[in-house]
Amino acid sequence: MAATKEVVITGVGLVTPLGIGRNAFWANLSEGRTGLKKMQLLSWNACPGQICGEVSDFNDETAKKEHLKSLRKNLKVMCREIQTGVASALQAMDDAGLQAGSIPSDRIGCDFGANLMSSPPEVVQGSAIKSISNRTGVLAFDYDMWGEVGMKGLEPLWLLKYLPNMPGCHIGIALDAHGPNNSITHDEASGGLVIGEACNAIRRNRADVMIAGVTGTRIHPVKAAHSAHWDVLADGPAESRVRPFDNLRNGEALAEAACSLILESREHAEARGAKILGTILSCGASSVSSRDGHPDEAAAIRMASEAALQRAGITAADLGHINACASGHPHRDRYEAQGLRQLLGSAADTVPVTAIKSYTGSAGSGSSIVELAASLLALQHGVIPKTLNYTLPDAEAPLNVVHGEHRPTSNGLFLKTSVTRMGQASAVVVKV
Repeated sequence: MAATKEVVITGVGLVTPLGIGRNAFWANLSEGRTGLKKMQLLSWNACPGQICGEVSDFNDETAKKEHLKSLRKNLKVMCREIQTGVASALQAMDDAGLQAGSIPSDRIGCDFGANLMSSPPEVVQGSAIKSISNRTGVLAFDYDMWGEVGMKGLEPLWLLKYLPNMPGCHIGIALDAHGPNNSITHDEASGGLVIGEACNAIRRNRADVMIAGVTGTRIHPVKAAHSAHWDVLADGPAESRVRPFDNLRNGEALAEAACSLILESREHAEARGAKILGTILSCGASSVSSRDGHPDEAAAIRMASEAALQRAGITAADLGHINACASGHPHRDRYEAQGLRQLLGSAADTVPVTAIKSYTGSAGSGSSIVELAASLLALQHGVIPKTLNYTLPDAEAPLNVVHGEHRPTSNGLFLKTSVTRMGQASAVVVKV
């Protein structure tokens, strides 16, 4: 077998609360601005104070005229998450200097991550009302009527608008990409998993170019209600709301985001004169829970990261920094910090750690590659991005958290960790 192909990053597409596109995103990140603010596009959701990480400049008008103008006819079968995901992929192709049709169709593919998607309440409201009866003597929703009457009131293409595999489908159609195409729905861990799978497609010579991306929202009215029930949501001013790893952290902020990377074999990228932003050295994954289903996030983070480091042929002490999943959650940040301390061992007090959700909030599956891109772009400028709102270390699991100012560095090797509340984790080692 031929030597293992190196996989490089040649393009980035971003649709985030910090801005749309690489330049806007970096401008806000470099200035230490938060992407959290009072929501503008929705009238209400379960975010405390209606403050969230909304991509306010991505709306129906800009989607049609700017971000998805070549796919206007397809917008009617794309919910917002699908739209932002596809927009990030098209943008990443432009960023990489690639045009649709410029790659043989069987040599370009797509791996995309997404959460399960929900329709807005108003979409099913009329059908649900038609399915209320007092057949049992109590006025209530009647499931038999839903099948007979209610579903007939739904949009004919309703299902296609909310399937998590549809971002990859639309991207494949838009780019005439007939290569490997897969969708992954592992919440926060999705980003590392799609990168790993896309890299394997290139290393196995199944493709020369792969789009690896994610999209997700937690500010959707239904998703926000779920988060308010399952998670701990922070309150307070937008600029100081999210405090990853800080001893005074009090919860997460909900958000939406999408990000795509263009991955290529180094040989292919160099042959066309592409600018290489970084190299994916390795990926790792793990899922850890007890027999009764209780997740062990610390062990999952450690095991996924150990696998990634081993495959990259490096040790934890070699890392220039770690880009963590931390969201400001009172308990989950500590689990991750414990896992990272176990991973780092004697280097736990020296290897820098940063947490980008302090800028963007938590977008579920949409977060991980956005955060990876933050380190990727910051290292183009020789810095590790600082964590906002960090002042007091967590006494039970302290880390060397970058805060106050972006930290200059000459070490372009970093680890991106991601973990779900169910104990699923992914890790990616990148070299810039």
